[in-house]
Amino acid sequence: MPWDPYRPDCPSRRLLDRIGDRWTVLIIGALDSGPMRFGALAAEVGGISQKMLAQTLRSLERDGFVTRTAYAEIPPRVEYELTPLGRSLQGPLRALEQWATANMSEVVVHNDEYADADRMS
Repeated sequence: MPWDPYRPDCPSRRLLDRIGDRWTVLIIGALDSGPMRFGALAAEVGGISQKMLAQTLRSLERDGFVTRTAYAEIPPRVEYELTPLGRSLQGPLRALEQWATANMSEVVVHNDEYADADRMS
């Protein structure tokens, strides 16, 4: 069955939602350097709530981008790490992140122009 995200019933739309989510982009980027614990991820991805981090990590684990490893230690330790599939997503997401930072100034100018025009009308 060919996957076609332009069809409303295609499951690839869910995948596009997942990989296009800002938290996914930032978590995949944060895990670039290797395995991380939940608290370290929360600190690295500024502004994410614990609930959203947990939900996003569960989704990334379900989709095969991240593995969760629990160590039988006291206190318990859990680490998250990219799978080969998750690593394959790093390049495209890094390109998107670089594009966003390179073009943000222009987007801000357009936003300001739009707001000015909106105030005038």
